[in-house]
Amino acid sequence: MKPHRLAVTHSLVLNYGLYKKMHVYKPYRASSQDMVRFHSHEYIDFLQRVTPMNIHGFSKSATHFNVGLDDCPVFDGLYDFCSMYTGASLDGATKLNHNTCDIAINWSGGLHHAKKFEASGFCYINDIVVAILELLKYHPRVLYIDIDCHHGDGVQEAFYLTDRVMTLSLHQYGNGFFPGTGDMYELGSEAGKYYSVNVPLKSGIDDPSYMQIFKPVITAVMEYYRPTAIVLQCGADSLAYDRLGCFNLSTKGHGECVKFVKDLNVPTLVLGGGGYVLKNVARCWTYETSILVDTEITDELPYTTYFEYFAPDLCLHVDSIPRQENGNSKAYVESIIRTTVDNLRMVEFAPSVQMYDRPPDFIKKEENEDAANPDERETEEQRNARVEPENEFYDGDKDQDQDQDSGTRTT
Repeated sequence: MKPHRLAVTHSLVLNYGLYKKMHVYKPYRASSQDMVRFHSHEYIDFLQRVTPMNIHGFSKSATHFNVGLDDCPVFDGLYDFCSMYTGASLDGATKLNHNTCDIAINWSGGLHHAKKFEASGFCYINDIVVAILELLKYHPRVLYIDIDCHHGDGVQEAFYLTDRVMTLSLHQYGNGFFPGTGDMYELGSEAGKYYSVNVPLKSGIDDPSYMQIFKPVITAVMEYYRPTAIVLQCGADSLAYDRLGCFNLSTKGHGECVKFVKDLNVPTLVLGGGGYVLKNVARCWTYETSILVDTEITDELPYTTYFEYFAPDLCLHVDSIPRQENGNSKAYVESIIRTTVDNLRMVEFAPSVQMYDRPPDFIKKEENEDAANPDERETEEQRNARVEPENEFYDGDKDQDQDQDSGTRTT
């Protein structure tokens, strides 16, 4: 989950020339006020103040907020990191609201496990929820689609009681697989009953089985719910050979999901998520970027600074040899589709929204902007300072996440 995987993805996107087909923006830095739209003030205040040097003085708070453990460590620049990926998702949602673009991409976002009061599963701030709350200012119905190997529990929990957002998660479930939620019968509650859609899958699912489920379920959701905006979380840990995921999807199969959603022609915010083999994450998100900008790219990788990371294949698409048998039988797949569609028939057709005063758009405001002179124009240097590369890479003695196959460091 380290930002280095984003740097490798960015390098591939640039060297394939895909940046020429899109507008590229430096991310807005989300303020604490942006984050407390969903998270508690106490939790955000804790993230702002805690550091590796003073965490011992926050032991009680760290335990309370689930920070400092193996999957949610405290590191230098933690709050800045959260601010940047959350701000990028928020900015993307705003551009969609104002029809500045049809598709907004933020591969650094998609951290779907974070809860209102705590961190979870490498996720500290739930940028997805913050972005959806912004979309709801203009859109009566938002559909959230999650193709990460893990259940999108944080997003489901946030919108479990409302029909304004339908959450759809396809994920591995059972045998204690993290986070342990996502049963088919977690349907939502109160006004949100039947608006939480879960597709629990068994390990080893391949492209044909996945698409056999994905396409009819998405089609049914679109038919009954009629969303006016979509947020698509593209966690790459559903790819074959992932260190945590147990699926057997190829980059082409994963990308087929993105293409299917894109062809729905609904304003879409595309986000990253999990993915724990750096070279495969970069391959996947680069390929999906090409799909989103309607550009075919060659299988032969262009030369980049990180070219040796992709050895020995040096290609975009790698054949995936199943590590384990597909546990999703034909009968099981058919039962999932049937149950899901039956549940969707229970929802109100395209639920409407009563008239209300729309909240104002968020204002891009830096934390220290109140002290600035309003008559002075911001310089280019000041704008660029919003993106700070410090602490982006870590290569210390305790960094033991080596790629055992090639000996290449992955982060």
